[in-house]
Amino acid sequence: MLTGNHLTSFTANMSEQQLFGGAFTVTLPEARNDMSVVRQIPDNQEVFVHPGTDQSIIIELMEAVDSQQPDEHAISTHFEDLATTNGAAGDSKIVRLEQIPIENISLQEAESCWYILGEQNISKFNEAAKNSVEIHMGLLRVPKYTTDILITFNDPINISLDSSSHQPVATSTVRWHSGDFRTALTTLTLQDPGIFGV
Repeated sequence: MLTGNHLTSFTANMSEQQLFGGAFTVTLPEARNDMSVVRQIPDNQEVFVHPGTDQSIIIELMEAVDSQQPDEHAISTHFEDLATTNGAAGDSKIVRLEQIPIENISLQEAESCWYILGEQNISKFNEAAKNSVEIHMGLLRVPKYTTDILITFNDPINISLDSSSHQPVATSTVRWHSGDFRTALTTLTLQDPGIFGV
């Protein structure tokens, strides 16, 4: 179980989702939009967005960070790479870093699991306005396949009035929470090792 007050036990209604052509399954919030339906997504990513907010959950298959380095270095590297991609390299911070007990993880091939809670100030579509986004990032290390699997929950906590993301949210909207991220991280399961070319 993930620890800390920042991880709520509340979760939305959840359902199973196949990933990467059925190579993996994961449990995600039932109300979700698969972005591959509306735009091209890199082959190593699966992207799901909340239908009523600017929240998103991204699952990525990444080349493993140098295995000679400690695992906490690996997840910090992935977080810093994300900040660079988001244009927030100088405007991000790690709030919490912890190891997740491997017995809590469904992915049997993973040798370790790490979690970062961070914050990044991100401009959408290269706009001047910046939005404060809470980043929940989970890293599943699978050295057998020289792969790092990232699950990232992007949760905007302060959207600028000048941002294109700023829009009214219906009062009936159920936002995703850290408990939904926790469920995704702990339920990811490999169904077909062929995804790794074996």
